[in-house]
Parts: sequence; structure tokens; C-alpha cells
Amino acid sequence: MNSASQEKFEQLQHQSEPFEALLYDVDGTLADNMHAHKAAYVVTSAEFGISLDDRIVDELAGWPTVAVAKEIGLRYDVAIDEHAFAQRKSAVFIERFIQQTTPIDYVMEHLLANVGKKKIGLVSGGSRSTLTITLDVIGLTGKFETLVCAGETPEGKPSPQPFLLAAEHLQVSPSACLVFEDGEPGVQGAIAAGMSWVRVDQL
Repeated sequence: MNSASQEKFEQLQHQSEPFEALLYDVDGTLADNMHAHKAAYVVTSAEFGISLDDRIVDELAGWPTVAVAKEIGLRYDVAIDEHAFAQRKSAVFIERFIQQTTPIDYVMEHLLANVGKKKIGLVSGGSRSTLTITLDVIGLTGKFETLVCAGETPEGKPSPQPFLLAAEHLQVSPSACLVFEDGEPGVQGAIAAGMSWVRVDQL
């Protein structure tokens, strides 16, 4: 890590001291791949007849892909099958973009430094199949105790449900959890769950 990343790592270590469990978002928080996800959304949207402004991906960061697809259809007034869109987007991402993923060093090092010291969970709006590959690419397979993905709770972020399920899996109270996020929907979900949070992109 360079000096700036080292400083951010130390800040995260200090902030996480009082907490029993650490819950990390993946895309844009542990994995530097939002540019790749945006590209996959643009390619998929074009296949569905939509010229997508990729800023919507930043706005909806953390939403399940199916929910993003539905919102895209609404905003562009195009009738699309959101499930078919989500499946195609995941396929495009894996086929063309996933190998571009690199870790966000200060967040990844923070997770690794706390393995065996804190309970660790990942809470993502991505599909389990895609996340499994992403975590393998950045070298985090087996470094956490639970993974909550899109579709595994009735509602995704910004609902608190994914965070509460992770806390349940880890057998900790929500107040004992610190959430690491890079998007507003995830922060809103953490707040609604009664958890503390950090925006890693704003350190």
C-alpha cells in the first residue's frame, strides 16, 4: 500500500475497534470493479435497445441487478424482462469484464487484518454466482464467515434485510456490526438495520 492507502487502512482499523462484526459490501468497496459493472450495464442495455447513461449505476449502487434493470426500464420507458436483463448483464460482466477486477487495497487489507479477530460477513447486491468469481479473482475466497447476496432476502438494499440476515448468521446484534459501503443505498440499509457504517470512498 502507498502512504495514502496506509492512512486509510489505519483509519478503518481505529473505527472498527469497538465492533464485534464487520460487514463489507463487495463491488466498489472490496473490489475495484464499478467501471467494469458500468460497462456491462451499457452493453446489455444496448442489446435491449437502450442507450444508457451509466451514471444511473452510481446512483443505484448496491441495488440488486434485477431492481436496477427494472428501474432502467422505467426511466427509459422500455418494457424489458428485468430477470432476463439481469441474467444477460451478469453473463456479459463475467465474459468480458470480470478479470479487470482488482482489490481496493486498504479495504481488503483491513478485512485480512481482522480475520480471526472479528466476525466477518459480506453483504452484496450482486448474484452469488458472479460474486464467487469476483472474490476468487481478488483472493478473498474463504476469508469470511457469511455471504448474503441478491435474492436471498425478500428485499435488497436499501432495505435493512440483507444486513440483518448477515448479523443473524454471525449471531451478533445489529449494534455490534460496522458496515463498509461505497454507495448511499447500502448506507441507508445499514442505518435502517441499526448498524454503524463507513463510506470507504469518502475517507
